[in-house]
Amino acid sequence: MFCFFYRALALNLPMKIVFAGTPEFARVALQHLHESGFEVPLVLTQPDRPAGRGMKLQASPVKQYALAHGMAVAQPRSLRLDGKYADGAAAAQGALLAARADAMVVVAYGLILPQWVLDLPPLGCLNIHASLLPRWRGAAPIHRAIEAGDLETGITLMQMDAGLDTGDMLLRQSLPVADTDTTATLHDRLAPLGGPMAAQALQQAASGTLQPVPQPAEGVTYAHKIEKAESAIDWSLPAQAIGQRIRAFDPFPGASTSLNGEVIKVWDYQIDSCQRKPDVPCGHILSVNESGVHVACGQGVLCLTVLQRAGGKRLPVAQFLRGFDLQPCMVLGAAAAPAQSA
Repeated sequence: MFCFFYRALALNLPMKIVFAGTPEFARVALQHLHESGFEVPLVLTQPDRPAGRGMKLQASPVKQYALAHGMAVAQPRSLRLDGKYADGAAAAQGALLAARADAMVVVAYGLILPQWVLDLPPLGCLNIHASLLPRWRGAAPIHRAIEAGDLETGITLMQMDAGLDTGDMLLRQSLPVADTDTTATLHDRLAPLGGPMAAQALQQAASGTLQPVPQPAEGVTYAHKIEKAESAIDWSLPAQAIGQRIRAFDPFPGASTSLNGEVIKVWDYQIDSCQRKPDVPCGHILSVNESGVHVACGQGVLCLTVLQRAGGKRLPVAQFLRGFDLQPCMVLGAAAAPAQSA
């Protein structure tokens, strides 16, 4: 794949890269590359999206950083030259050609790169992916690693090809997953790793010393996009599995349950050491005290310690119970009883 490009070395110029990314995870990598001396003539990011209570259009973290540092920004809806947004793709193609970059670094961009983009930079397109490939290819690798109970994850720097996270591996760095990690905390520990890895790989690529390694055929898993519908807690699952989902869905979409039609979000928990009686239904509240709400699961008992009602704040259970009555023998997740006719 690589045709090593020596222009920057020969002329003693900083290497030029196009950066493509959207969320905070990508912004961290962009900042590192920029501060490391790479020239960034063009940044690609997703179009502004409505956000917040007022649903006002908000620029992505990557766009905010780029504009604050005088970088040109393009926000095409698609890069397919023959697709629905062909005009925007053609404009982006013109901007990419004008940038004359040595390489493109892609981090959680959100658009598929057509072959013409992959072929454009002399050093190709490098992707910072938040898993140890080939495990957790796809859109939500951090969430799925926690949900699955993985003990280790990391960052893979990959040479992009036309497949879904199937390209050759360039560099890998592992990181343990703590049993208290949420998607938010693991994201924050992984984010700083990608920029330095990309900088190292680009320098090796320019000098011809980078050695791509094909991904193994064994161990492939897919991290499908997180959907809001997944937030509802299935109390028939083991307590350990429910706990992993609570941490995986923090901060989005948040694990939730319901009582008489009112949604309750669950943000923290402990695995209860007491044994669940087999005749107790799943979701049954066994006991309630200031330390937690103890709920029967398919296997074991979960003690809920931080809860939130609709429109409220995350509260320790002792505070939550002052405004929301939870009692033993109530069943979480059960449908509300139909109203009785007069």
